[in-house]
Amino acid sequence: MDSENDVLIVGAGPAGLLLAGDLAESGVSCTVVERRAGESELTRAFAVHARTMEQLDARGLADDLLKTGIRNPVLQFLKIDLSRLPTRYPHVLVTPQYNTERLLRKRALAHGAQIKTASEVTALRQDSSGVDVDVRAADGTQETLRAAYAVGADGRNSIVRRSLGLPFPGRSAIRSMMLADVRLATPPRKPPTVGAVGDAFALIVPFGDGWFRVMAWNRHHQMADNTPVDLAEIRAVAQRALGSDFGMHDPRWLSRFHSDERQSPRYRSGRVFLVGDAAHVHSPAGGMGLNTSIQDSANLGWKLSAVLHDRAANDLLDTYQTERHPVGRRVLRMSGALLRGVLTTPRALCGLRDFSARTVLRIPPLARRVSRAISGIDIAYAPPAGAHPLVGRRAPDFLLSDGRRLYEALRTRKFVLVVPVTPALSPSVTEPWSAQVEVVTPTGATAKAVLVRPDAYIAWATSEQQPERRADEVRRALARWCGTDSSPRQQLSSQ
Repeated sequence: MDSENDVLIVGAGPAGLLLAGDLAESGVSCTVVERRAGESELTRAFAVHARTMEQLDARGLADDLLKTGIRNPVLQFLKIDLSRLPTRYPHVLVTPQYNTERLLRKRALAHGAQIKTASEVTALRQDSSGVDVDVRAADGTQETLRAAYAVGADGRNSIVRRSLGLPFPGRSAIRSMMLADVRLATPPRKPPTVGAVGDAFALIVPFGDGWFRVMAWNRHHQMADNTPVDLAEIRAVAQRALGSDFGMHDPRWLSRFHSDERQSPRYRSGRVFLVGDAAHVHSPAGGMGLNTSIQDSANLGWKLSAVLHDRAANDLLDTYQTERHPVGRRVLRMSGALLRGVLTTPRALCGLRDFSARTVLRIPPLARRVSRAISGIDIAYAPPAGAHPLVGRRAPDFLLSDGRRLYEALRTRKFVLVVPVTPALSPSVTEPWSAQVEVVTPTGATAKAVLVRPDAYIAWATSEQQPERRADEVRRALARWCGTDSSPRQQLSSQ
């Protein structure tokens, strides 16, 4: 073996980099292997939704990312209003994916993660004690890395998934979608701008730095992905779908791609996990791809850390599948329905489609449901039988008595135990778990005690008022979720 790690991550996209930062910050040694030689200035993804912003807030990154993009309180076309979402981020942030990657890369490196660029994974094998990954560098040299666990964050053509022999069932959702980054002579007054007329679709999104992302589709000219893209065709489609091409010129990037709807039936195989596009791909409608990928890693990271630090049993890792696979399936269905609603409506019925959708979205309960679903705010994990109704749900942000917010307290990557001011909980109750748990009190009155996981979901809650009975419940919850050993785990031993 050339080197050993606790975790080896294949792919330095947003999912791989967030996971690397979480693991490294928690004291887990990890290496990221990336095929690209350096940072990319080009990107397909550009939408960061509210729940992802909350995850970045819990890592101290949200404010910096906000500075790089444009906040849109309304999702265009269907006019989905995000401004009433119960979050600090009632909008979708439009920013190129490379801005998100830069922040996540900087954080991962600052906490000690290793990133090997211009290195391609060629094979993967696992046994009962670890995973061997063969890596070939750009100069042809080869090495084998060994880790206790490996994670495939290497996209839709994942070598990790193929090495595991996992299927990737599904179908093609759309062919020959054209992409371009361009300058505009006369930018639209209220971007982003979107339009569909049955046989043509176009979307123009500003990046905020003078560049605009254009997506265009022509039903009557669907070509293979490797067919060159002509800016003249994109301009013609935009003219048809939007009524103007806004003077597109000087493209820095032109590409054509097809979008699939696929999902692996298993996100875990022994000591190997799949996150992001390696586990699921879907249409770009709704801009949920990058967001689902980042939230996969937020779910998996603290669980790997807990197991590697001997604070949780191995079966905690199985909950990654049970919690995230249904989310991936839901996103696949939602994005597919949005895409088909936009692209398959005959031109003669487009006006009726738009009117009907907007009429339905004026009904407040339906509008709330749609906005929360697309933003990720309503994601919840199935609780065990008999659990408190809050268990598995997203933890909302709120002020704490020490002046911080809950999501600022979560930046320690610990569990956060929220307890009422009265009746007070004796410090001796939580002292055995002080290395894994921070105890806080809210500014407002509450009768509930709540244990918040590092990924900002509620692990346990109680409305018990009796001090002694509440203390006993807290002890049992902490023993279950945080283990009993507060000492650091030793580095992965040689095999």
